[in-house]
Amino acid sequence: MGERHLREGHRMVATPDVIQSFERSTSPSGSGKVAVLLMGYGEVESYDDFANYNEQALNLLTAKFAPVPTWVYPPLAKVLAAFDLHEWSHQHGNFISPHNAIFEAQRAGIEANLQERWGDRVKVFKAFNFCKPFLPDQVLEQVKQEGYDKLLIYPLLVVDSIFTSGIAIEQVNDALVKLSDGTEHWVKGTRYIPSFFDAPDYIDLLATMVEEKIKDHLAVAHLPSQTGIVLMNHGCPHEAKGFTSGIDESQKLYDKVRDRLIY
Repeated sequence: MGERHLREGHRMVATPDVIQSFERSTSPSGSGKVAVLLMGYGEVESYDDFANYNEQALNLLTAKFAPVPTWVYPPLAKVLAAFDLHEWSHQHGNFISPHNAIFEAQRAGIEANLQERWGDRVKVFKAFNFCKPFLPDQVLEQVKQEGYDKLLIYPLLVVDSIFTSGIAIEQVNDALVKLSDGTEHWVKGTRYIPSFFDAPDYIDLLATMVEEKIKDHLAVAHLPSQTGIVLMNHGCPHEAKGFTSGIDESQKLYDKVRDRLIY
């Protein structure tokens, strides 16, 4: 295995591959317990949560473009929640996104596989950027209370950008500062798993899924050569400061999947 560029906080460092680092940290001769922090956006499941969700999102997203007084967020979040209610209840029949249930299934599956090898020395926690009670500071408080002193941060997002991994790292850093015990921090080591846009297995899986959908649903009416494929990804504004790799990574993912489908 070679080296990957990982982030400890906002600092870029070159460290051995994640798997090697993880194994060393949790080897029988090692010490400490590892908390894997699986991070995503989260989704509201009740109208009552819309205002808080909006406030969290506005606070983090608008700060990337312009300084906004903090007192603006609560009233603006409530106004937006009123529009959310109209769209959520009237236009979509009180639709509840399956995001949280899917994310929990991913968390449980990853944890089960890790604990087969390392037992209860490893535990997977989920954190949502915008949704209580799973905000990073709330979850890291639980991590601390349960005695985990090593942290592996994994934003479960395809590409890195200021609005994906950037927000995740920012929230974790802020939470760790608030949860400090003084001169010696309770977290003894951190690692970060980068985006997986160029992971061969992910590209193969994505291309296979596209091929299967064409074969099962579109080939009856159109030839494969007559089928247009649109890959939607997060990306990032060109004007954003930092973590603009979301643009480049989205383009590279498109190129790799296109090449995989063509050849």
